[in-house]
Amino acid sequence: MDRRQRIEARLREAFAPLALDVVDDSARHRGHAGAASGAGHFKVVLVSERFRGVARVERHRMVYDALEGELREEIHALELSTRSPEEPA
Repeated sequence: MDRRQRIEARLREAFAPLALDVVDDSARHRGHAGAASGAGHFKVVLVSERFRGVARVERHRMVYDALEGELREEIHALELSTRSPEEPA
């Protein structure tokens, strides 16, 4: 299982998402300070009932908590779009 698949599996387990898209954007960042190989740049779009009535900052904290192990070792940058089902994209 690669990084993107591990991230996706953790998010599916934690949020039972109605929609989930995890994009490994690492190639665009190759040579960038702090991630010379370019590894560890991801974009995540996550729609879950668990976000209903939760502020955006708290949603992001929830995702960071779910990805705690990967954040320390495998994720250099994480771009998040989190919303509940009734919110527009």
